[in-house]
Amino acid sequence: MTFLAGKVLVEVVAGAPNNGQSEDNVGKAKSMRIGRDVYPYVSAQAFRRWLRDSMPAEEKRSPVTRLGSGKKQQAYTEGRPDRYLDDDLFGYMVAIKGGKGTCQRDTVLATGTMVAVTPRQPKEDFGTMSRGLAAGENPVLHWHEFYSAELAGDLLLDLPRVGVFETGGSGLKVALTAAAAAQAKAAGADEVQFRDTACLRLGIAERRRRTAVLLRTLAALRGGAKQSLHYGDRTPAMLLLAPMKGGINPFTRILAAQDGRTVFRADVLRDELHAWEDELEAPVILGWAPGFLSDQRAKASNDLADLVADGKVTIGHPRTMLQALADRIEQGGHDDWFEEPKR
Repeated sequence: MTFLAGKVLVEVVAGAPNNGQSEDNVGKAKSMRIGRDVYPYVSAQAFRRWLRDSMPAEEKRSPVTRLGSGKKQQAYTEGRPDRYLDDDLFGYMVAIKGGKGTCQRDTVLATGTMVAVTPRQPKEDFGTMSRGLAAGENPVLHWHEFYSAELAGDLLLDLPRVGVFETGGSGLKVALTAAAAAQAKAAGADEVQFRDTACLRLGIAERRRRTAVLLRTLAALRGGAKQSLHYGDRTPAMLLLAPMKGGINPFTRILAAQDGRTVFRADVLRDELHAWEDELEAPVILGWAPGFLSDQRAKASNDLADLVADGKVTIGHPRTMLQALADRIEQGGHDDWFEEPKR
């Protein structure tokens, strides 16, 4: 089995891409305190929303149903991973009173919180609304926070589970209801045993396509709050991605804070590649946007030159490398990544 393990970094310049609960009349950017330091962050939920919203317009999203009111509310998608890519990759829980129609799918794409690599104190910005008010009227005052930071988070894609849905087991572990499973089977899904569980599996062409759509979407990521005031690029400024035999992500410590700056640790990457070389199934992709930490980009290319020459690391633009990987997968060049090893 193969997991695509990696880290993605988004550069925020004078932005407020994910906001928390307001205090008084001040819009707060999400941040957390570690000791004396403040680290802005974008929640995993927000990042996943960006991915959903960035998918091609022709890619159908699973419809959402909302029930109840007040404190007794719930919302859930259709719970049909056979029909919708987002239900397949992001997971869901459909909990219906009485149990009929209840089903659940654990996420295939695991995403971490996007946290500032170096501490950054958000800045409070003061504004007024005075347009259209009569002469002598006081303006409406308001404040909000924004910041500049490099936000990084981990991700892990369980490739063999793409397009594979549990129909055995019990309770909420079933990904499809009996009726939905029958429809999926009639539409061409195959019955298989997967990780000791009865499942339905889509054809390999659709599984390739869904993975490729996700990778191309990550290359064209957009979204975030406060775009009227703080619009900015949200595509990856840096990306590390590699196919691993197990679900280990060895890239969590590649970035560090040093003297108030975000620093790429080529020595850490080298040590991790040596430690996990028996688990790596292809070269590590290091996507690095031109102009981002440009002095470090040149140094990293020099420090990793031998690994590049040996075919263990490839360096290029994040968008180019993600699109190339998506093309190879969609053309069937990595079909073995979708298979579980035979016992």
